[in-house]
Amino acid sequence: MAWLAPRLCLLAGIAALMLALQSVNSVSGYDLNAWGVLPRHAGGLPGILFAPWLHAGWWHLLNNLPGLLLLGWLAMLDSPRRFLGASAFILLGSGLLVWLLARPGLHLGSSGWVFGLWGLLLGRAWFQRSLDSLLIAALVLMYYGSWWLGLLPSQDISFEYHLAGAFCGVLYAAVTGNSRSD
Repeated sequence: MAWLAPRLCLLAGIAALMLALQSVNSVSGYDLNAWGVLPRHAGGLPGILFAPWLHAGWWHLLNNLPGLLLLGWLAMLDSPRRFLGASAFILLGSGLLVWLLARPGLHLGSSGWVFGLWGLLLGRAWFQRSLDSLLIAALVLMYYGSWWLGLLPSQDISFEYHLAGAFCGVLYAAVTGNSRSD
C-alpha cells in the first residue's frame, strides 16, 4: 500500500490548489482570470502556465475536477513520474497550441488537461498494447466515450483547448511508446 499514499497526496494537492485558487478568484471578482490564454497576444503567453488552474466559476471548476482526478488517477497507475511528465507536456503543449491557433477571446480552465489525460489513456492502449492499458482505455471509453463531442466546435466552450489537449495526450503516448517507468 506504499504506492497509494504518494498518488493520493499528489491528486489531493492538485485539487486543493484548484479549490484555493477558485476561492481567491471568486472573492476577487475573477481578477485572476486575466491570466488566461489570450491567443496571439504577448500578454497572453503567461496564460499557457496559469490558465489550466483558473476557472470561470465554481460550476466550471466542479465540472472539470472530477474528470481530472479520475483520469489523473488512472494515468498515475503507470507511475506518478510519468503522470507528471505527461501533464507537463499536455499543459504546455495545449496552452501553446491554443495561444497559436485558437479563436480570439480568453481561454482558461483545466479541460485541456482533462482531455489530454483522456487522449493519453486512449493512446496508451494503441501504442503500448498491454492488457492493463487496454483495460484502462476500455474503462475510459465506457465512462467518457461521449467526450469526443467536446472536440467539435462550440461557441460556449474552448473546444480548442479540448482538441489541443487530446492531441497532446495522444502525442505523448506515441512519443513514449512502449516505455514503462517506475
